Amino acid sequence: MYDYDVLFIGSGHATWHGALKLVQAGKKVAFVDGDLIGGTCTNYGCDAKILLDAPFVFVNGLKRYKGIGIEKTPKICWEDLMKYKKQVIQPLPMALEKGIFAKAGMPVIHETARFEDAHTVIAGTKRITADKIVIGTGEHPVKRDIPGKEYIHDSRDFLDLAAFPQRVAFIGAGIISMEFASMAIELGAEVTVIHHNSRALKMYPAKYVDIVVKKMADEGVKFDFNESVERIDKVEDAFCITYQSGRSITVDYVMEATGREPNVDELDLANAGVAYSRRGIQVNAYLQTTTPNIYASGDVIDKRIPKLTPTATFESNYIADHILNPNTAPIQYPVIPNLVFTLPRIAQVGVSVDTALKDPEHYQVVSVPYGKTLLFEAKNEQYADFTFVFDMEHTLVGAAFLSDDAGMFVDLITLIINQKLTKQQLNQMIFAFPTESYGLISMVSGLLK
Repeated sequence: MYDYDVLFIGSGHATWHGALKLVQAGKKVAFVDGDLIGGTCTNYGCDAKILLDAPFVFVNGLKRYKGIGIEKTPKICWEDLMKYKKQVIQPLPMALEKGIFAKAGMPVIHETARFEDAHTVIAGTKRITADKIVIGTGEHPVKRDIPGKEYIHDSRDFLDLAAFPQRVAFIGAGIISMEFASMAIELGAEVTVIHHNSRALKMYPAKYVDIVVKKMADEGVKFDFNESVERIDKVEDAFCITYQSGRSITVDYVMEATGREPNVDELDLANAGVAYSRRGIQVNAYLQTTTPNIYASGDVIDKRIPKLTPTATFESNYIADHILNPNTAPIQYPVIPNLVFTLPRIAQVGVSVDTALKDPEHYQVVSVPYGKTLLFEAKNEQYADFTFVFDMEHTLVGAAFLSDDAGMFVDLITLIINQKLTKQQLNQMIFAFPTESYGLISMVSGLLK
C-alpha cells in the first residue's frame, strides 16, 4: 500500500494542472518541492517579467506618436515598479498552496526530493511512497566557468533588482538577454550585449531580428558580436569584463543568459533507474521515463519541443490522462507558438520562415507589410510586418510577426493553423472592427484556399 497514488516532484505548471485533474478523478496526490510553490514561471520567470514589462510597452507605443498628439513620454521608475512587482508576485506561492492546492486536498512537502527506488522518495526526514511519480523540476540557468563567475547574475536576480544599475552587460543575445536589454535601455542605463557569434535570436526570422537589433542599437544598446568573455574582475565598485579578443569593458552589473540545464542533480535518478543527460530526462511517447511508473513533464524533459509554460501545462494534463487511462494514445503536440518580448515583439508558429524559404518546392512564403498597409490599425507601428507560410495546397502551416501586438496575432493564427480553417470558414464569421485582429484575419483570409 502506497502513501499516494501519484507523487509530484516540483509544483509548477508541469505538475499541478495534471494533479488537479487526478484529484478530481479520485486520486490521492501530493507535492514535494524545496523551492517556491508554483515554480519558475510563477515566481521569478514569466509572471514577474510580464508585470515589469507592461509599462515599457506603453512608453514604447507613446513614442510612436511623438509629434502627432504626444509631446512628452513618461519616465519609468524602476524602484516603484519593483515594489509593485513584489506586492503582486510574492503572495502567489501561498495563494496557490493555501488556495487551489488546499481546497483540492493536495498537500505539499517543503523539502528537496531524492529517489530511494522507483516508488520511494526521501524528502528531508520523510520517506514517501507512491504508485506513480511525476518529475517536473524544471531547469536552472547555466553559468560559465570562468575567473570571476561569482560576479555573474542570472534572470532570477535581475527580476528582483531593488535599484537599477547604470551600466549593464548581458552575456548572450538570446530571448532573455534581448528582452531585458530592451527594458534596460529605456531606463537610461548604458547597455552592452555580448554574443559569441553575429546573430541574435537565431531561432527567429533574421529580417525581423535585424529590425529589432537596429532599433535597440539606435536607442543606445551596444552589441559586441563575435566576442566571448574570458574573465571578470572586480574593480572597486565596478566589474571589468575581458573578452578573448583582448578588449574589455567596465560595467556595474553582469547578467548571463546563455542557456539552461535540467534540475536533476539532486534527485538520485539512478536509484530509480531513470535515464537522463545534460539535455534532460529521457521519455517515451507517453512521457514515461525508462522506469514506466515514473513520468517527466515540462522543461526537465530532453525534447525538441519548445520548453514553454503552455507546453508544460499541456504535458501535465496529458500525463494525468495517461495515468487515468493507460490506453491513451501517444502524446500529439499541436503547433506551438512562441514569442520574444522585445520591443517590438517577434512571434512565430508552425513551419518557420527560414525552413520554408529553404524548401520552395513544398512551401510558399507571403510577406505583408502590415504597418504600412493598415497604419491606423497598427498603432503607428510602421515597421510591423507579417509573414505567412503556406503548403502547396495553400493551407496555412506557419507564420511570423513583428509587432507589439505579435502575441495576440500569433495566438489567432495558431487557432487557424490547428483547426486548418479555410477562407470560406473564416468568411462565415464576423469579427469586431476596426481592430488589429480584424486586420490580420482580413489579410490571411484573402490568402487561404
